Amino acid sequence: MASLIEAIDIKRKMFFEYENAPYHCLDVEISRPTARGAQTLVRVKMRNLLTRAVLDRTFKAGEKFGEPDLDEVTATFMYTDGEAYHFMDQGTFETIQLSAETVGEDRDFLIDNLPVDIRKYNGNPIGLQLPQHVELSVTYTEPAVRGDTSSGSVTKAATLETGVEIRVPLFVKEGERVRVNTETREFAGRV
Repeated sequence: MASLIEAIDIKRKMFFEYENAPYHCLDVEISRPTARGAQTLVRVKMRNLLTRAVLDRTFKAGEKFGEPDLDEVTATFMYTDGEAYHFMDQGTFETIQLSAETVGEDRDFLIDNLPVDIRKYNGNPIGLQLPQHVELSVTYTEPAVRGDTSSGSVTKAATLETGVEIRVPLFVKEGERVRVNTETREFAGRV
């Protein structure tokens, strides 16, 4: 049997099982009351890994949770057929399918042969983890106009090869490759 995790021991980015579903802790706040006999409470902001819903729950410090049966496998993105996204497991070379709903907004950064980590719960794929940065080509951006910086706008819109639009500095031109932070969806440098 898997070991149990007490609510007081839950930390940010930790995984735990609550009501038979895996959760990822996004933030945790512990309140220790000053009155005698009052209980220590743990407020947890958590994401359900199956439904992607974010919840705020308050637990007593002694409540216990199971460890979820999670594993991550390294895979590369192959293609999408409109309904599902197909990845190749780098260990077994089997194809793993994720629905468009499961992939969500991460699809904006998927390019051929991009290495990702696919998270599995009880052996079934439930989500993916993109690398911190991806390199994409700029397919469209307005040319910089002399004097733009005086108005205070030092960035401009750029459309990347996957169709996602981000803000880039004025010196970036069409055809250049840029590095994008996948968590913040912001420009992180030129390649």
